[in-house]
Amino acid sequence: NEMCLATQQLSKQLLAYEKQHFALGKGDEEVISTLHYFSKVVDELNILHSELAKQLADTMVLPVIQFREKDLTEVSTLKDLFGLASNEHDVSMAKYSRLPKRKENEKLKAEVAKEVANARRKQHLSSLQYYCALNALQYRKRVAMMEPMLGYTRGQINFFKKGAEMFSKRMDSFLSSVSDMVQSIQGELDAEAEKMRVSQQDLIAVNESVYTPDSDVTSPAINRNLIQKAGYLNLRNKTGLVTTTWERLYFFTQGGNLMCQPRGAVAGGLIQDLDNCSVMAVDCEDRRYCFQITTPTGKAGITLQAESKKEYEEWICAINNISRQIYLTDNPEAAAIKLNQTALQAVTPITSFGKKLEIHHPSQNVKSMENDKLIPNVSAGIHESTQLIAPGTPIQFDIVLPATEFLDQNRGGRRANPFGESENSNKDEEDSLLQQMFIVRFLGSMAVQSDDTSEVIYEAMRQVLAARAIHNIFRMTESHLMVTSKNLRLIDPQTQVTRTSFELATVTQFAAHQDNRRLLGFVVHLSEALGEESMSAYVFESNTEGEKICYAISLGKEIIEARKDPEALAQLMKSVPLTNDGKFMLLNDQSEEDGTMREEGEESEA
Repeated sequence: NEMCLATQQLSKQLLAYEKQHFALGKGDEEVISTLHYFSKVVDELNILHSELAKQLADTMVLPVIQFREKDLTEVSTLKDLFGLASNEHDVSMAKYSRLPKRKENEKLKAEVAKEVANARRKQHLSSLQYYCALNALQYRKRVAMMEPMLGYTRGQINFFKKGAEMFSKRMDSFLSSVSDMVQSIQGELDAEAEKMRVSQQDLIAVNESVYTPDSDVTSPAINRNLIQKAGYLNLRNKTGLVTTTWERLYFFTQGGNLMCQPRGAVAGGLIQDLDNCSVMAVDCEDRRYCFQITTPTGKAGITLQAESKKEYEEWICAINNISRQIYLTDNPEAAAIKLNQTALQAVTPITSFGKKLEIHHPSQNVKSMENDKLIPNVSAGIHESTQLIAPGTPIQFDIVLPATEFLDQNRGGRRANPFGESENSNKDEEDSLLQQMFIVRFLGSMAVQSDDTSEVIYEAMRQVLAARAIHNIFRMTESHLMVTSKNLRLIDPQTQVTRTSFELATVTQFAAHQDNRRLLGFVVHLSEALGEESMSAYVFESNTEGEKICYAISLGKEIIEARKDPEALAQLMKSVPLTNDGKFMLLNDQSEEDGTMREEGEESEA
């Protein structure tokens, strides 16, 4: 019976092999099909074992049980009955022996004598039955030993005969093929072992620099087109107000998520949603190769450290590609390559932005948004990049302090709402005819040497975008740009604190990108304390078309000029539609709102 149960379990285990998950499943199809066939064979053997168990139960076990339960129990019972009869005879004889000799009672004597006779008769009968059972046991015990062995032997012989008839012929070829397959697998194992031994020897013989971290720091081979990445990074954890710890964990990307799997864990867990996040290099605790992931709301996320420059830059590029949701496209690899080719084109040295326009659009002229005049042929008025911007000019990627630090250093500072209204506004601001707000992101600023032409803005755009691509700087500060007839103000969208302000009279050049219409820039001309003059170009990316912002700036400058002549101001007010409160209406509110909602879902073209 145990053999039947064991064969049943074996058959189930053979079928369950295909449900096991191994790290490598090479060649499992052949093994699974072979084990399925073996499972059928074991089931057939189980049938034979069941028949053998039934035959052994009937011809071997049952006679032994009958001999034990019937014959031996009968003899034991008769022996007990004989003992009881003997005891009764002894009691009656004792009573008979105590009869008095002098005063005999015939009636009592007759009763006791009859009792003795009955006891003797009962003892005699039980002794005869007991002795007969003992004599019969001498024969039955011999039969009881021979008959079970006879049944056992016949059952086993019958089992083997049926097994031979069932399997001997059709199993020979199958077992031969399985044997050949096992030998073939063993041969493959030997070949694989030899191949791995040679590979190990080759790996052991390599240069020591292969194992040295960051050995190719000067010129690492960096893949900037990754849309997924995995490897070990150090995660920064805060343990107190000023204390931190670093933990080395295994990180990998899965779709738009950054996953982390601690050592010994069977699965990874979500650490950060990378969609629309930004990543940038940071200086952290005097450690190398640190970068920080920032949430779409601008909140600082996790800080990680890579072990080498190559890993550091590849992780930043991969997270940046994922944050733009390239993985959702039909061909994410091609989209990543195209994105990085665009960045490389920005890095490619070009004499001026106008030349680039001439190459791609030879018949298109550059439009100046300040005087609304067409510049003649670009090639006739090209300024060399060295004349517009001095070589090696540093680029500033953050225009002002963060709003929280600004408030800490300037307590009591004036708060401005996005519509230009303020409790402490002076009369000029209240009478301002132009107040228009745009959502922009600051890309960078740099000193320039000329403001004679809008070419300097195009060259600044090229150099800022190139620097961001080279240094993997993807984070941008979002602000509200308020255009009035007096100044340009950058307002923090959360605190409504004015981050910085430019007098409109100091803005000498402004233009929008011809290809990427969301890029715009302007040049500010300032006078220093010692009588020296400085010029700086500021580059922004907007949610709306840059030409609209340039038009608002142009209108503001026209208002400044028109205020000098009341007739010109009246003529200007007639030519431009006004709102109910008498201000210039530049954009339709509904279209602007729709445009903002549409742009919020798009990725940054810069």
